[in-house]
Amino acid sequence: MTTWDPQQYQRFQKERAQPFFDLVNRLPDGEVTTVADLGCGPGTLTTTLTERWPHATVWGVDNSPQMLAKTRALPAQPRLHFVEADIAGWFPPRRLDRIISNAALHWVPEHRAVLQHLVGLLTPRGVLAVQVPNNHAEAAHRILRESTQQEPWRSLLAGSGERFTIQTPRWYTHTLHSLGCTVQVWETIYYHLLSGENAVLEWMKGTALRPTLERLGQRLGQDGQTAFLDMYGQKLAQAYPAGPNGTLFPFRRLFFVAQRG
Repeated sequence: MTTWDPQQYQRFQKERAQPFFDLVNRLPDGEVTTVADLGCGPGTLTTTLTERWPHATVWGVDNSPQMLAKTRALPAQPRLHFVEADIAGWFPPRRLDRIISNAALHWVPEHRAVLQHLVGLLTPRGVLAVQVPNNHAEAAHRILRESTQQEPWRSLLAGSGERFTIQTPRWYTHTLHSLGCTVQVWETIYYHLLSGENAVLEWMKGTALRPTLERLGQRLGQDGQTAFLDMYGQKLAQAYPAGPNGTLFPFRRLFFVAQRG
């Protein structure tokens, strides 16, 4: 299991939060009494669900103790609960009217089994809303894959490359229909204007680089991590040159909203 650094992840908090709000804004209203945020991270976005549905019980679920430790600093709310669990196998105390998962499901394998499990947790007419990054053809990921295939990194990093599961929009549409849902699927490309030195490297350090850095830390310690970051960072700086207002970082994301029949 990847160790997460909440401070690094939240460095670009505004940019990472926008897809969450875009997803939630597509959800239907109606009578909502139970809500789950799967892959809730530090919980700051989860708390906004209590404002959207003030009479609902809300669970935030994540398997990272580092992320969940940050939720303890949030104001206590009687209807808001945080749970350390694997989102693919968690069972709520009651069936759910709304399930939201923002930028988490791509870390989980076997999406058909996961979707079948999640749809099974919904009440009749309940809604599952998911956003996953679909950016792995972007230069930042391509350069990362190419870099880890070069020596000495290839031998050191064997078996620790990108572990993302993302299917096509067509696949999600047909799979969710087969599970008895009506489905909306769409993609959005966000053109993030990031601030700071070598900003795309800092972004990647918060997410996709975590497995690579962990393996290097185990094998070579901090010196190995630093050497890889220097090499990878130079390539990213060339691919994403900083402009007068920051560094432009295109980011494609895949969304779907499925309502159970």
